[in-house]
Amino acid sequence: MMALNKMSVVLPPVSFQTISGLGPQLFSVLALWGCSVHKSGMKTIVRPRRSVLFVPAANTRALEKSLTLSADCVIYDLEDSVAPEAKAAAREALAAHLSAHPKVAFERIVRVNAADTPWGRDDVAAVAKMAVNAVLLPKVERPQDVIEAANHLDRQDADPAMGVWAMIETPRGILNVDEIAVLGHRSAVRLACFVVGPNDIARETGLRSQPGRPYLAPWLMQIVLAARAGGIAVLDGVYNDFRDSAGFEAECAQGAAMGFDGKTLIHPGQIEAANRAFSPTEEEVAHARAVREIFARPENAGKGVVSLDGQMVERLHLEMAERILAKAGINL
Repeated sequence: MMALNKMSVVLPPVSFQTISGLGPQLFSVLALWGCSVHKSGMKTIVRPRRSVLFVPAANTRALEKSLTLSADCVIYDLEDSVAPEAKAAAREALAAHLSAHPKVAFERIVRVNAADTPWGRDDVAAVAKMAVNAVLLPKVERPQDVIEAANHLDRQDADPAMGVWAMIETPRGILNVDEIAVLGHRSAVRLACFVVGPNDIARETGLRSQPGRPYLAPWLMQIVLAARAGGIAVLDGVYNDFRDSAGFEAECAQGAAMGFDGKTLIHPGQIEAANRAFSPTEEEVAHARAVREIFARPENAGKGVVSLDGQMVERLHLEMAERILAKAGINL
């Protein structure tokens, strides 16, 4: 069991939880609520996605540094951070880096260029051969964008476990987000996660950035709701001023309250705050323990509803409690 800090339970850097005897129902609950969950023999591996750092694939130094950081996931970027003339070289440098470091304790994702660019299809074909967990598609606006990428991965004999992540960052993407999310129920399409792109949303809508994101918030909630309906993870977008720690922490707290699983980051200095914000609090862990313990009592075996501290607690609350404890790194 891990010690609790004053505010939240934070997993050790670049670590994951191994849980024995995880039932299929809880397996589904953890996957729905943003954890990467997969079987390994008799064990179940649970990884949170609280901190998701963008790393330019063209920057060799940044690639090496990413190996030492405590981010839950790293997105190697072949799109916005790479100049047109450097796209092919960045792709080759990334492939070499991944080959040199085949095993890491964090999820690895590659953001490719859009399919309608000169580099998009070659990017996906190259990623299909890489040892990564997922490919991130920019500017997804319709279900067919995801289906076409999944088909391209299949034609390249990509690992069946390789997922497709989709950036929702345009007006059309937001309007179609529920139709896109439905693909989460079709395993062959590989859709596993939505990533919000706030900068592109602001650019294309004319939205003015303000503290608290009052005008962006309705669209963010629409994306979260669609992701939950589709059974996939969902990540909040980047915070541009990496020197503004107070503003970043406030936005992380807001994102966690909205239901996001984690946040994409642009600087290593943002990792610790994101891990803290998207981890369960002391109070949440204590309540989760109490829920689990009361259902474990012999007199409550088989009951669907019990009383805890004067409140009615149902089996669905037990599922939520088990999810919280797993994310906190506490064995079930």
